[in-house]
Amino acid sequence: MAQYYEAIGRRKESTARVRLMGGSGKFTVNEKEAPAYFTRMGDLNDILRAFSAVGQDAGKYDISVKVSGGGTTGQTEAVRLGVSRALVRINGDWISTLRKQGLLTRDARVKERKKPGLKKARKAPTYTKR
Repeated sequence: MAQYYEAIGRRKESTARVRLMGGSGKFTVNEKEAPAYFTRMGDLNDILRAFSAVGQDAGKYDISVKVSGGGTTGQTEAVRLGVSRALVRINGDWISTLRKQGLLTRDARVKERKKPGLKKARKAPTYTKR
């Protein structure tokens, strides 16, 4: 089997395990073709932004992703972080370029927990005077 570079990306409840290996540009997510998995407009461009940031052609790499948990946005951003981290494993000189673009920063924002007596995390029931 060919050598691959593996990295993990996370966002909200999503976790993505990304493997990059030299190849012909095949991009699979959970055993599906990437365009079939990420159907929302712009999601694939967002994921592959890391390649253009470092001046590489995504067609030179086969990308294999296992992603679980969360929703569409969380999964998209988890895969993007995983791809960026895998590119850094390939060439450490790309760190500064990717960091400037904000592609190596883990977005730590998660859903706030619901508190007792409230409807959601901060939304209180309607106040009634009588």
